[in-house]
Order: sequence, then structure tokens, then C-alpha cells
Amino acid sequence: MFIERIKELREGQGLPLRKLAAALDIDSATCWKIEKGERRARKGYIPVIAKILDADETELLKLWLADQVVAVVADDFTDNNI
Repeated sequence: MFIERIKELREGQGLPLRKLAAALDIDSATCWKIEKGERRARKGYIPVIAKILDADETELLKLWLADQVVAVVADDFTDNNI
């Protein structure tokens, strides 16, 4: 949810991934992994992302939180072999 929205906003503005990475003060590879879902974005990134992508910070926070819940539930199911 969160990463899909970020990618949609970034591509809609024609913003290169490297510029988003620079705004977040992370390397492009890490930013790419976040956008591909291989790493989780930190909560502290949300205000920066909202500002650079001219997005609603509250919406992004809700999507980020939803992704966190999904990840925890998925981990719990995996750990318990359910």
C-alpha cells in the first residue's frame, strides 16, 4: 500500500529514485529496495517523502501503518506455521 503509493506519486512527478534517495539521505540502492518491498521504510521518512512528493502526510502515515500491521501478521503466521 505505502510503497505502491510512493512509487505512483514519484513516477507521476517524473522524480528519479536517486533524488528521492538524496532527500531521505540514503543511497539509491536502499531506496530501490524500499520501493521494491525488500526493506521497510522508516517512519521518520514519511514527512520528507510527503514534502518532496507534495503528498498528504496523514495519508502516507496511514498506509505505512497498514503495511506494518500486514508485516507483523504475516510474520506471526509464518512463525507459527499457520
